[in-house]
Amino acid sequence: MTAGDGTDAKLRGMTEADLAAVHALEELLFPEDAWSEQMLRDELADQPRTRHYVVAEDGGEIVGYAGLAAAADQADVQTIGVRADLRGRGIGAALLTELLDEAARRGSVQVFLEVRADNGPAQRLYERFGFVRVGLRRRYYQPSGVDAVVMCREMRAKRGPVGFTREDA
Repeated sequence: MTAGDGTDAKLRGMTEADLAAVHALEELLFPEDAWSEQMLRDELADQPRTRHYVVAEDGGEIVGYAGLAAAADQADVQTIGVRADLRGRGIGAALLTELLDEAARRGSVQVFLEVRADNGPAQRLYERFGFVRVGLRRRYYQPSGVDAVVMCREMRAKRGPVGFTREDA
């Protein structure tokens, strides 16, 4: 798995050995509401049963990461982060594509996410991937009190023929 548009970033599964680097990037990207290293560790502990986490590496350095939670026929994008100086180069799109592919492999029919109401670029990325706004969680992000826009993407159903086939006629 690789990202495009001027980067040599490659995607791979996140491991416990990545936690320090991912957490450092998390704190840079989301200083007000960063997940703790223990929260990330707890997420990885449920991989692959209900979680799927990946990192993007460029030149041996982790420059992005993303995670998905999936249960029954629903999935949730838990997090996506890309180093600020590398945004706009396809890394976020590659990470999101990997999460959506995993949701499809797990049979999810819907994928949900929350995104900061003040993060227009992320909202536009999600819209490009077919996510639509379905709700608002007021003061979701703490301590800043920023609202979360709830978005959902309906996955394409993989159904066989309905009714009679030519062979049955």
